[in-house]
Amino acid sequence: MNTDLQHKLLNRYSRLPYLNKQFSLRLQLKRLLWFGVIRVTYLIKRLIDIVASIVLLILLMPLFIIIMLLIYISSPGPVFYKQTRVGRWGSLFTMWKFRSMYCDADARLKEMMAQNEMTGGVIFKMKNDPRIIPIGRFIRKASIDELPQLWNVFKGDMSLVGPRPALPSEVDQYSLQDRQRLEVIPGITCIWQVSGRSDIPFPQQVQLDVQYIESQSLLLDLKLLLKTIPAVLLSRGAY
Repeated sequence: MNTDLQHKLLNRYSRLPYLNKQFSLRLQLKRLLWFGVIRVTYLIKRLIDIVASIVLLILLMPLFIIIMLLIYISSPGPVFYKQTRVGRWGSLFTMWKFRSMYCDADARLKEMMAQNEMTGGVIFKMKNDPRIIPIGRFIRKASIDELPQLWNVFKGDMSLVGPRPALPSEVDQYSLQDRQRLEVIPGITCIWQVSGRSDIPFPQQVQLDVQYIESQSLLLDLKLLLKTIPAVLLSRGAY
């Protein structure tokens, strides 16, 4: 082989480890930068959740007192309803709501499962659910029953925006694709909440949640929060 050619080949291949090392270093730096951006975005989102939940809990306190009195008058018993829900990565937490049903609602659920009107069968929904107390229909349509979840947002169990937290019994029925919803912190509002709520079949709810997870950003969260206002006022898909 020509001596000059040998030298050229030796020089070229002798640089490969150096080039590979450079490429590896750049890749690591890009990964660190990406994880840094994700971490900063998460911290900003968490800060917004804390500040917003504190402010809203203080401002809404008079409304809370009125709703609590109306619930007790409508159906004596606890004014708050607590329920175990599944959070990020399958962690369990206690979610709070204003009670919109009679106290024996959970006990009566099994006998009513055959009347489920939600497509997909994972979530139970019924437009004229007989377990709902008189004032309950109003607070459910206006989404007032969800407001105590601001306490969950403050604690970090939930966020203002994210997939709705599911019941453990619902998660037990999840497919592998459905479990993608558990990759982020659940929220009070989400894409399907502002797009029709209970009128949207469960499989489509999953698709919209996955869409949110794959494209989530602070700007998207702001857009969804703004869209939540008319969605609540119009009460579309709320029952």
